[in-house]
Amino acid sequence: MINLKGKSFLKLLDFTPEEIAGLLELSADLKAKKKAGIPHRLHEGKNVALLFEKDSTRTRCAFEVAASDLGMGSTYLGPSGSQMGKKESIADTARVLGRMYDGIEYRGFGQGIVEDLAKFAGVPVWNGLTNEFHPTQILADFLTIQEYFGDLKGKKLVYCGDARYNMGDSLMVGCAKMGMHFVACAPEKYFPNAELIAQCQAIAAETGAVLEFNSDPVSAVKGAHVIYTDVWVSMGEPDDVWESRIKELTPYRVTSEMMANAGPQCKFMHCLPSFHDLNTTIGKQIYDKFGIDCMEVTDEVFESEASIVFDEAENRMHTIKAVMAATL
Repeated sequence: MINLKGKSFLKLLDFTPEEIAGLLELSADLKAKKKAGIPHRLHEGKNVALLFEKDSTRTRCAFEVAASDLGMGSTYLGPSGSQMGKKESIADTARVLGRMYDGIEYRGFGQGIVEDLAKFAGVPVWNGLTNEFHPTQILADFLTIQEYFGDLKGKKLVYCGDARYNMGDSLMVGCAKMGMHFVACAPEKYFPNAELIAQCQAIAAETGAVLEFNSDPVSAVKGAHVIYTDVWVSMGEPDDVWESRIKELTPYRVTSEMMANAGPQCKFMHCLPSFHDLNTTIGKQIYDKFGIDCMEVTDEVFESEASIVFDEAENRMHTIKAVMAATL
């Protein structure tokens, strides 16, 4: 098994391509054991704390089931479940939890928070999502791509929509590390920040990755193995940004026409949740206000044979399990 004992998992920039490949190999092995009913209680008797300043379905469930499968106990602390940042500093919270737990997951706001937790905790800390990065999601995405295409090298992944935040950033980093062809397909103002692009270009020069930034969806998606998108408004952003996002990002909605233009090999991916129909409160509110029945992806694409979003969602658990197994 890959040896990352004692190391925190904060962002993919901290890991070599070989380490990322090792985590994916371990993920596949643990997934096969799970499917075959082979116990893998590698960390019997250990305990982990799950700190959530932002609510979640997949991340919480993945960490809890993965911890249980590894023989560990887990304590969930939701948005109102701890004093962190309110009555107690991040450093003090980290030092308290590090005395009680063998590892700490954090999902919330600034990357600086999870970095500070790791600095003071004395135990591995895992990033379950920050505003800047979502590394456990990328491992799940890459495991899924490997399952469908055999390997990652040279595969073309096109991210459509708002590429400035955690998903666009993290996919660009991951693709650069693994020698893939990454395309940010968005209006120029929605491209990742220049400093991170420069970092990734330097990595790409060593790995053979291609990084592309294209505001024309027609040319951007040609030959894509994967078209990837996410919601247009991130958790914690004000509601008044919806109008401008809908206006500026609707040309980048993933449609059947876009998928056909990419080619028959193309798969659709989304980190979820997705606004592809009117079966959500927010979806209904947006329809009432703006008259659209889907946002970043049409229901036709989401429910199509090309959509592998639920394989991807399941793989959150297997890859998170690998991260905990390797670092504890």
